Amino acid sequence: MNRRRLLHMLEWAVAIAAYVYLFYTLATYEHYDVVAHSLGAITWRHWTALTLCVCLMPVNMALEAWRWKTLIPMPFGEAQRQVYYSKLAGVVTPWRLGEYPARGVMEVQRDNLHPSKEVAAKVLSMGAVGSATMTIAIILAGVTALAFSPKLLALLGESYLNALIAVSLVLAVLLALAPKALRRWAEVNGALLWKSVAQSLVRLACWCIQLALVLFALGADFQFALPYFQLLPVYYLLVTVTPNIPIVEAGVRGAWAICLFGSPNAALAGVLLWVINTLLPCLTFVFLRKKAE
Repeated sequence: MNRRRLLHMLEWAVAIAAYVYLFYTLATYEHYDVVAHSLGAITWRHWTALTLCVCLMPVNMALEAWRWKTLIPMPFGEAQRQVYYSKLAGVVTPWRLGEYPARGVMEVQRDNLHPSKEVAAKVLSMGAVGSATMTIAIILAGVTALAFSPKLLALLGESYLNALIAVSLVLAVLLALAPKALRRWAEVNGALLWKSVAQSLVRLACWCIQLALVLFALGADFQFALPYFQLLPVYYLLVTVTPNIPIVEAGVRGAWAICLFGSPNAALAGVLLWVINTLLPCLTFVFLRKKAE
């Protein structure tokens, strides 16, 4: 059995495992009555906002493909295919650790010019860079928003701020060392790092717009005003820094949404946005894979 066939089997094994998990999650969800009640009470304006949020899902994924294409040059269509597939692997692995190895599987299938070990090492190296730049973008935006929210700063406490500082310092040191540490497998320089951070900020802006639309759609006492918009990057900061695994991720997001926006519907908004940006891309991969084949 050749390598390509083995990788193809691995690709579909991950996809099947992810679909089984997702459908099991949907089948055992206990609050469909709350969802139905919330959706039944919204007006056409709220439905429009929810529709816009769903329409931004492919934009969100395209922005991640843009980031990935910058880190590892490839056709944009291939970058999208890898990004959608990595969502499946992220769902079934703790802390989404499977996302970049899954992209490595796809890249090894695509790149026939280099040994598979070299390709996989490059993907994992640039994946670490991509994760670090995304986290830095979230911290930069979240801390900036926190600076204008003294009440929220007091609520989070000194220990949380110390943790943020520690994470930021670790990431800064790692990125400073990246060009030299990763030179064996990948070409990393300051210009590439700053470009990736800028792209990450654009993707974060897309997330914030989606969250605002879902909060408004579900009547979670959200208004399109500056004080409310300041809370959006803080939400993603809290979700990012809080340890979680995919099986409880929706619950973590919902809990922080209630904490920040003070409404039970905010919890549903956090969960619904997770469904839009995680479940829908997983289902979409089937069509992208058929197109690629």
